[in-house]
Amino acid sequence: MNRRLKILAIVVGVLILIVIAVPFLVDANTFRPKLESDLTAALGRTVKVGDLSFSLLSGSVSADDIAIADDSTFSKTPFVQAKSLKVGVELIPLIFSKSLNVTELTLNQPEISLVRSADGAKWNFSSLGNSTPENAGNKGSGEPAKTTAPAAGSASSNPSLSVAKLNVSDGRLTVSRASSSEKPRVYDKVDIEVTSFSFTNSFPFKMSASLPAGGSLKLEGTAGPISAGNAELTPLQAKVTVQKMNLAASGFIDPASGIAGIADFNGTVTSDGHEAKTAGTLKVDKVQVVQKGSPAGKTVDLQYSVTHNLAAQTGTLTQGEVAMGKAVAHLSGIYDAHGTTTSINMKLNSQGMPVDDLEAMLPAVGVTLPPGSQLKGGTLALDFSITGPVDKLVTTGTIKLQNSALAGFSLGSKLSSITALAGKGGGGKDTTIQNFSADVHVDPGGTRADNIDLIVPSLATVTGAGTVSASNALDFKMKGDGIPFAVQGTTADPKFIPDVKGMATGLVKGAFGDKNGKNPLSGASGLFKKKPN
Repeated sequence: MNRRLKILAIVVGVLILIVIAVPFLVDANTFRPKLESDLTAALGRTVKVGDLSFSLLSGSVSADDIAIADDSTFSKTPFVQAKSLKVGVELIPLIFSKSLNVTELTLNQPEISLVRSADGAKWNFSSLGNSTPENAGNKGSGEPAKTTAPAAGSASSNPSLSVAKLNVSDGRLTVSRASSSEKPRVYDKVDIEVTSFSFTNSFPFKMSASLPAGGSLKLEGTAGPISAGNAELTPLQAKVTVQKMNLAASGFIDPASGIAGIADFNGTVTSDGHEAKTAGTLKVDKVQVVQKGSPAGKTVDLQYSVTHNLAAQTGTLTQGEVAMGKAVAHLSGIYDAHGTTTSINMKLNSQGMPVDDLEAMLPAVGVTLPPGSQLKGGTLALDFSITGPVDKLVTTGTIKLQNSALAGFSLGSKLSSITALAGKGGGGKDTTIQNFSADVHVDPGGTRADNIDLIVPSLATVTGAGTVSASNALDFKMKGDGIPFAVQGTTADPKFIPDVKGMATGLVKGAFGDKNGKNPLSGASGLFKKKPN
């Protein structure tokens, strides 16, 4: 027994000596040129690593820092910088034959910079794996690396690098656009876990991140093989979960559109390398649709499906059901995102939407009602075309409101200054609307309404046309029971003013006859008759 204990003690002692001695016998820095060379060849970018150290217990080689050059057509600063790189290795080949066989790569606290070209056609990561000289730059210089030009056809093939585990821990991802004044979007706490990574086969992955201005993002699925020559076209299948995303700051929606709100999303994204499809449900609180709008008072649900052409950067909204309570509108059309500003050509239509469910949406689309007033009851129908760049959209179409009421606003009282209409419905606190319809044109300069037809049963039938400026100033020429008047002021405080000139014109027309052969003097003479006592 004592002899066995002695043998065991000797074995343990030898193992301890090996653990102590191996780091001195194996100079990890001798592998640095090979590690840099292998990574540079695989990524098509110059890779520089700091001092290497070997740990026998963890079976890994660690580097103080790492820098991966950017595509030199985008930037002279590194594409990736990390405080440390951990390289898992096979111990036996490393100890006995000094061969570096990589099993795991972990980037700790990397700074990753994603840049989209000014025309939107390309990302700086698109050329990863394409080992042509113009894609590899020296660290910090942005100059092409001095590498041998690839053989004919090699640009269309992937490197053979494969890693059992590839991880990013506590990273920071910055997304920006070249030659743009837009503020870059920063995603913190980025963690990525990839298993069985290979350029030539598909591989499973998980990703999580904190979104700009709050919220979280999770993706889980499979990707690959990496598209040779353009990594952006890599096939992908993933489930996406987003919570508390600030739409205006997220980067998923063009900030020029004016769309804002806090959203939760559950959906999927798939890509075959040519066409990407995404579908899901978006629930948005405090939604805002136009730049000068204000948050809506209710949650808006969007059930959508989009097909996107990766090469052309264009797409089709094949399903778009926008719901607020029982009010549902249908949105469909196409978009073009390849330029500096996304352009759209969409149709929005609905029939019989309950006004009570829509009333809370009015501030989001820039509609301001008089203080203390509220739309109640009835239905609303829309048929709009929405076209142009998202920062200069033009909306045209028709709107029809039926059997509703503007509670807390008395149109009769407002028209009291117009003597011919005074007293008609002026005593009520609300304005009952049997029908309101108009042809509408909205652009960045404001809103124009033509062919207005307003029927207020207790008051009059009002027709006319006019404009609402971008600052909500009103300028309308209207007629009620044939009496002309103007509407000025603002949407929050409208002013109803008698159109004296219009009235005078009407009187003159009546006095001097018309086209039906009446004696023009007969009307004029009536103006000067004395009233009976």
